[in-house]
Amino acid sequence: MLTYHTATTLDGFIADPDDSLDWLLRQQHDASGPFGFDEFMAGIGAVVMGSTTYEWVLAHEGDAWPYAMPTWVMTSRDLAPVEGADIRFASGDVRAVHEEMTAAAGGKDLWLVGGGDLAGQFAEAGLLDEVVVSVAPVTLGAGRPLLPRRLDLELVGSAVNGAFVCARYRVAGPLLEDRA
Repeated sequence: MLTYHTATTLDGFIADPDDSLDWLLRQQHDASGPFGFDEFMAGIGAVVMGSTTYEWVLAHEGDAWPYAMPTWVMTSRDLAPVEGADIRFASGDVRAVHEEMTAAAGGKDLWLVGGGDLAGQFAEAGLLDEVVVSVAPVTLGAGRPLLPRRLDLELVGSAVNGAFVCARYRVAGPLLEDRA
């Protein structure tokens, strides 16, 4: 199962126009509480992210790569790998990457870290199974959108964790009005 697990502002942005997450990092939450990150990560066998997310992680996580599992970075740019980390750079159709991730995950789930356009590419390919989103009590007015696609989602669970309203959605497919 491929899950886009992320946080967003109330007005639907995952980062501000300068790719800052300061608005997110100051929010109170319990990593082991409802929709907590600890339980989620225990079931993850492979990760995929875009190049902007990769660069943000490198800039903010210090010298240690935070993910022990294989990580794919979708990019058309020449990016430096992290020594000792299982990072695989890819470009083009996400279907091939999804197939590789599934094989590498050893029966565990897949996590799409970010960004929103990448999540949209997987959704358009019919490969995004669910969206788990924690909504922060913040509005930015502009920035990187959560998921810039027209999709129908089905709510399958919700809870409050600290400052966040959290929800799990099953991806039903393209917006009903757009289906041919």
